[in-house]
Amino acid sequence: QVQLVESGGGLVQAGGSLRLSCAASGRTFSRCAMGWFRQAPGKEREFVAAINWSGGSTYADSVKGRFTISRDNAKITLYLQMNSLKPEDTAIYYCATRSGSYYTIRSEDYDYWGQGTQVTVSS
Repeated sequence: QVQLVESGGGLVQAGGSLRLSCAASGRTFSRCAMGWFRQAPGKEREFVAAINWSGGSTYADSVKGRFTISRDNAKITLYLQMNSLKPEDTAIYYCATRSGSYYTIRSEDYDYWGQGTQVTVSS
């Protein structure tokens, strides 16, 4: 059974940084694409960043240049380094995995999800 457990969320002032982690188990993690999505109150879930099994990555325009996605296949962990945080980054952040090796930006392409971690950025 695939399990994803996020951690690292919290409350931070605008301009600050947070690092999210997602510990994975139950799948050949090293061959699977992974992604981060977020959902703010009253809004639909949106794509944040995704990474291939080989390390290639892509980002939403709203976070490009501020967020960095990475993975450690030996530790079976996905990361999201978030810098220069803005109040509009406030949301629940979810990690997700898909059976394919290459990323997509569509949430429906990911078949396993974590429970989410809250990120709140104060102004």
